[in-house]
Amino acid sequence: MEKNVDLHFGKASSICIFDFDEEGNNKKFIEKRSVEFNPGEKHQWMKTLNAIKDCDVVICVQAGFKSKFGIEESGIKLVEDDGPIDEALNRYIDHYNFMKTPI
Repeated sequence: MEKNVDLHFGKASSICIFDFDEEGNNKKFIEKRSVEFNPGEKHQWMKTLNAIKDCDVVICVQAGFKSKFGIEESGIKLVEDDGPIDEALNRYIDHYNFMKTPI
Protein backbone atom coordinates (compact mmCIF):
# COMPACT_ATOMS: atom_id res chain seq x y z
CA MET A 1 0.00 0.00 0.00
CA GLU A 2 1.07 3.56 -0.61
CA LYS A 3 2.53 5.37 2.37
CA ASN A 4 2.14 9.06 1.45
CA VAL A 5 -0.28 11.53 -0.05
CA ASP A 6 2.16 12.69 -2.69
CA LEU A 7 0.51 13.16 -6.08
CA HIS A 8 -1.39 15.76 -8.06
CA PHE A 9 -5.03 14.66 -8.48
CA GLY A 10 -4.81 14.30 -12.26
CA LYS A 11 -1.63 12.23 -12.09
CA ALA A 12 -2.63 9.74 -9.41
CA SER A 13 -2.26 6.31 -10.98
CA SER A 14 -3.33 4.66 -7.73
CA ILE A 15 -5.75 5.72 -5.03
CA CYS A 16 -6.09 4.27 -1.54
CA ILE A 17 -9.65 4.17 -0.25
CA PHE A 18 -10.35 4.39 3.48
CA ASP A 19 -13.46 4.41 5.60
CA PHE A 20 -13.81 5.98 9.04
CA ASP A 21 -16.50 7.18 11.38
CA GLU A 22 -17.06 10.86 12.14
CA GLU A 23 -15.16 10.66 15.40
CA GLY A 24 -12.07 9.42 13.55
CA ASN A 25 -12.22 6.02 15.17
CA ASN A 26 -12.19 2.77 13.26
CA LYS A 27 -10.17 4.02 10.28
CA LYS A 28 -10.06 1.12 7.89
CA PHE A 29 -8.24 0.59 4.62
CA ILE A 30 -10.80 -0.60 2.05
CA GLU A 31 -8.89 -1.01 -1.21
CA LYS A 32 -6.35 0.37 -3.63
CA ARG A 33 -7.75 1.47 -7.00
CA SER A 34 -5.72 1.90 -10.17
CA VAL A 35 -6.17 4.54 -12.84
CA GLU A 36 -5.00 3.77 -16.38
CA PHE A 37 -3.43 6.73 -18.17
CA ASN A 38 -2.53 7.08 -21.84
CA PRO A 39 1.11 8.19 -22.19
CA GLY A 40 1.41 11.67 -23.66
CA GLU A 41 -2.30 12.49 -23.35
CA LYS A 42 -3.03 15.66 -21.38
CA HIS A 43 -5.90 16.38 -19.03
CA GLN A 44 -6.79 12.87 -17.88
CA TRP A 45 -8.19 13.98 -14.51
CA MET A 46 -11.67 12.61 -15.41
CA LYS A 47 -10.23 9.09 -15.18
CA THR A 48 -9.16 9.78 -11.59
CA LEU A 49 -12.53 11.36 -10.81
CA ASN A 50 -14.35 8.31 -12.19
CA ALA A 51 -12.28 6.09 -9.89
CA ILE A 52 -13.52 7.95 -6.78
CA LYS A 53 -17.10 8.78 -7.77
CA ASP A 54 -18.44 6.77 -4.80
CA CYS A 55 -16.25 8.63 -2.27
CA ASP A 56 -17.12 11.65 -0.10
CA VAL A 57 -13.63 13.17 0.27
CA VAL A 58 -10.43 13.09 -1.76
CA ILE A 59 -7.08 14.09 -0.26
CA CYS A 60 -4.33 14.93 -2.74
CA VAL A 61 -1.32 17.24 -2.93
CA GLN A 62 -2.91 19.54 -5.50
CA ALA A 63 -5.62 19.65 -8.16
CA GLY A 64 -5.85 21.76 -11.29
CA PHE A 65 -8.57 24.31 -11.96
CA LYS A 66 -10.72 22.04 -14.15
CA SER A 67 -10.38 19.05 -11.88
CA LYS A 68 -11.29 21.15 -8.81
CA PHE A 69 -14.46 22.21 -10.58
CA GLY A 70 -15.24 18.62 -11.62
CA ILE A 71 -14.65 17.30 -8.11
CA GLU A 72 -16.92 19.98 -6.65
CA GLU A 73 -19.64 19.30 -9.25
CA SER A 74 -19.50 15.61 -8.31
CA GLY A 75 -20.25 16.46 -4.68
CA ILE A 76 -16.85 15.29 -3.45
CA LYS A 77 -14.93 17.38 -0.92
CA LEU A 78 -11.39 18.21 -2.05
CA VAL A 79 -8.66 18.47 0.59
CA GLU A 80 -5.16 19.46 -0.51
CA ASP A 81 -2.57 18.03 1.86
CA ASP A 82 0.56 15.90 1.77
CA GLY A 83 2.62 13.60 3.92
CA PRO A 84 1.93 10.19 5.46
CA ILE A 85 -1.58 8.98 4.67
CA ASP A 86 -2.45 8.30 8.31
CA GLU A 87 -1.38 11.81 9.34
CA ALA A 88 -3.32 13.44 6.47
CA LEU A 89 -6.44 11.46 7.44
CA ASN A 90 -6.03 12.46 11.10
CA ARG A 91 -5.65 16.16 10.16
CA TYR A 92 -8.80 16.00 8.05
CA ILE A 93 -10.80 14.23 10.77
CA ASP A 94 -9.58 16.67 13.45
CA HIS A 95 -10.53 19.64 11.27
CA TYR A 96 -13.90 18.09 10.40
CA ASN A 97 -14.71 17.56 14.07
CA PHE A 98 -13.53 21.07 14.97
CA MET A 99 -15.79 22.61 12.32
CA LYS A 100 -18.80 20.62 13.65
CA THR A 101 -18.27 21.91 17.19
CA PRO A 102 -20.75 24.67 18.10
CA ILE A 103 -19.25 28.01 19.04
